Amino acid sequence: MRTSGRLATTAAAVLLSLPLLTACSGAEGDDEAEEASPEEVLADAATTLTETSGVELTLSTDQLPEGVSGITRAVGTVTNVPAFEGSITVVFAGQTVDVPVIAVDDTVYAQLPFTPGYDKVNPKEYGAPDPSGLIGEDGFAGLLGLTESPEAGESVRGGADNTEILTTYSGTVPGDAMDAIIPSSSGDSFDVEWQVSDDGELRKATLTGVFYPRAEPMTYTVDFADYGTEKDIAAP
Repeated sequence: MRTSGRLATTAAAVLLSLPLLTACSGAEGDDEAEEASPEEVLADAATTLTETSGVELTLSTDQLPEGVSGITRAVGTVTNVPAFEGSITVVFAGQTVDVPVIAVDDTVYAQLPFTPGYDKVNPKEYGAPDPSGLIGEDGFAGLLGLTESPEAGESVRGGADNTEILTTYSGTVPGDAMDAIIPSSSGDSFDVEWQVSDDGELRKATLTGVFYPRAEPMTYTVDFADYGTEKDIAAP
C-alpha cells in the first residue's frame, strides 16, 4: 500500500508540472520567433552610436569624379563631447592634400599646407563636414533613423577571431539628410548599406549617390571601430 501511495503521489506531481513545462517551452520558442525588425536594429545601432564615449572612424572613397574638389578620406577619433582629432584628405584646385584637423566647441581648426600652426576654417569650403558631429543625431546616428524601407541581407562572421555576427541592412536615405556627411551632396536620395554587429554596433556604412553637383554617382565607405574610446580633445 505504501508503494502504491508513493506512485500515485509521483504521478500527480508529474502531471501538475506539465503545464509549467509547456508554458516555459512555448515562451522560449516565442522569444526565438520574435526577431528584431530592421527598423529596430538600426534604431538600436543609432542609440549605441550616440551613447558611446567615442569611436575610431575612417571615411574613404576610391576616387572622386573627374574635375571634382572634395574629400577623399577622413581618419580620426570622434568623441561624444562632441569633438574630433585626426586628418582629412581633400582634393582642392587639382591638388591632393592631407590636412590635420581638430574640431571642438563648434569650431574646426586645420593645419593648412605651408602655414604654421592651426587656423580656424569653414570645412564646407573644402567639401568636408564638421567632423565632430559625425556620430551624433546630425551625423550617422541620424541617418540610421532616416533609412527608408530597410531590408536585412547577408550575415557573416567577423570581428576579433571571427566571433561576431555582422548583418547588412540596405535601404535609402533622403538626399537632404546626406549633407551632414558630405556638404555638397546633390542627389535626391542615396543608397545605403549598414553593417551591424550582433551586439548592436554599427561597424560599416556604404553610401552611394550623387555627392557633388553635376557629377556621376560615387560611393563612400565608412568604418567604425573601438567603441568606448576615450580621448581628451582640446582646441589647439
